[in-house]
Amino acid sequence: MRSSACVAYELKKTVVLVGMMGAGKTAVGTALARLLNVPFIDQDDEIERAANRTIAEIFRDHGEPFFRQKETQVLERLLSAKPMVLSTGGGAYLQERNRDLIGSHATALWLDAPLDLLWARVRHRTTRPLLMTSDPYQTLADMVKVRTPFYAQAPIHVRAEHNRSVEDMAKKVRDTLAEHPEVLKANNHVQSN
Repeated sequence: MRSSACVAYELKKTVVLVGMMGAGKTAVGTALARLLNVPFIDQDDEIERAANRTIAEIFRDHGEPFFRQKETQVLERLLSAKPMVLSTGGGAYLQERNRDLIGSHATALWLDAPLDLLWARVRHRTTRPLLMTSDPYQTLADMVKVRTPFYAQAPIHVRAEHNRSVEDMAKKVRDTLAEHPEVLKANNHVQSN
């Protein structure tokens, strides 16, 4: 009979993934939630469900301030649930109220992706209302410059990389979170085979 160590993880509080559009919050978040056996929620999906409209339609018909108000309301509701992995829209963490809510009820993790990786991921998408400009690359670059100081306030940072699969990035995020036992507790178990 041989034994092997198996690590089980317990998510102690919700992990809120923040960062630019295209950083991989939804893809990595989904894979991370699977690894941790907890729910994954995409905040933008929840906003669309609540409004029965797409994000682009909300922006078009009501403007960004209205959208940001709804974003905060949905965030507040989601943060009152059991621990989960939560992906936010790219602008959510810029709002002081949202940062305060997340800081009080969860932990923010910044998926920090370089501009060229972001551009490669978003340039062909038509669902990004903030990039509907005459020069979307420059718009994205300007957004990165403005938003980076806000994202940098997140207590945990993980750098996104070109050469990593979604699953590898999710493991990198999990391993980083495990360095914060108040967020993710690793329990070693010995199994007999």
